[in-house]
Amino acid sequence: MKLLDQVRDVLRKRHYSIRTEHAYVDWIKRYIFFHDKRHPQEMGAPEISRFLSYLATEKHVAASTQNQALNALVFLYKQVLQKEVGELGPTERAKKPERLPTVMSRGEAGRLLATLTGIHQLMGQTPLWMWPASDGVRATTDQRC
Repeated sequence: MKLLDQVRDVLRKRHYSIRTEHAYVDWIKRYIFFHDKRHPQEMGAPEISRFLSYLATEKHVAASTQNQALNALVFLYKQVLQKEVGELGPTERAKKPERLPTVMSRGEAGRLLATLTGIHQLMGQTPLWMWPASDGVRATTDQRC
């Protein structure tokens, strides 16, 4: 049985979703082609590390994408080839974007509200809990923000 058919077979026996199956098979194909069609049995941790570093540095994938590729390869080695991956060594990890909340200070909110006119001013000055609910029923005190 061909390697990718073995991967599909093990994924199905373990009741993985069809979308996971497609994603894992695709990552395994990319890994094999990245290493000039060498069989994964001949490769190990250094090749996995090189592939993951390539994804981060050359392809600029997101951290979650790189993690999905890693999970697919670990699955391949542990579950299909029954071979321990071992320590990956130095691997360039994709950077997680810094998430900063967008929050206005009281002063900024006041300056924004001062620029509003007409119905927009009325809406801006009305507390959210006083707005009608989407079904036309007024929010109760338990539903206030």
